[in-house]
Amino acid sequence: MVDLQKATLDDIPAMQSLVEDEIREGVILKRSDDEVATNIRSYVLAKEEGRLLGYAALHIHSPRLAEIRSLIVAKESRGRQIGRKLVEFTLSEAKQLNVSEEVLVLTYLPDFFKNMHFSEISKESIPEHKIWTDCIKCIHFPVCNEISLVYRLDGGER
Repeated sequence: MVDLQKATLDDIPAMQSLVEDEIREGVILKRSDDEVATNIRSYVLAKEEGRLLGYAALHIHSPRLAEIRSLIVAKESRGRQIGRKLVEFTLSEAKQLNVSEEVLVLTYLPDFFKNMHFSEISKESIPEHKIWTDCIKCIHFPVCNEISLVYRLDGGER
C-alpha cells in the first residue's frame, strides 16, 4: 500500500538518488541538498514499505499562485496512479493554505496534467520571478519546450 507523507531531512539522500537520471536527461531541475533542505516542508513523498516511490513539492509564489515542482515517480512504479495521488495531495494542500487562484506546473507531460483539469497557458503569462529564479538554472534555458499549465482553484477561467 502506498502511503503519502511529508518529507523529513532524513529523506534527502533517497530523494536525490531518485531524480539522478531525470536531472541528467534535463527533465527535472537539479537542486542541491541545501536547497532541498531549505524547502523540505514543501515536499510530499509516496512510500511503500519504507521505499521511496516518488515525490512532489508545492512551492508558494504568492497568496494567489503556487507551483507543483519536482514531480517524480520511480520508473518501476509508474502506471500505479502515484503521480496522480501526489498531484491531488499538492492541490489539496494549496487549498488548505488558502492559495486564492491557481497552481502552476511546467512539464514535458502536458496530457497527464490536462487529464487532471489543468489548462495550458502561454509561458509569457507566467510571473517573471518564476522564469528568472528557476528557469535560468536549467540546461535548456533559454530554448525550452516545457509546457505551462495551471489549475484554477476557484474553478474559473483564466
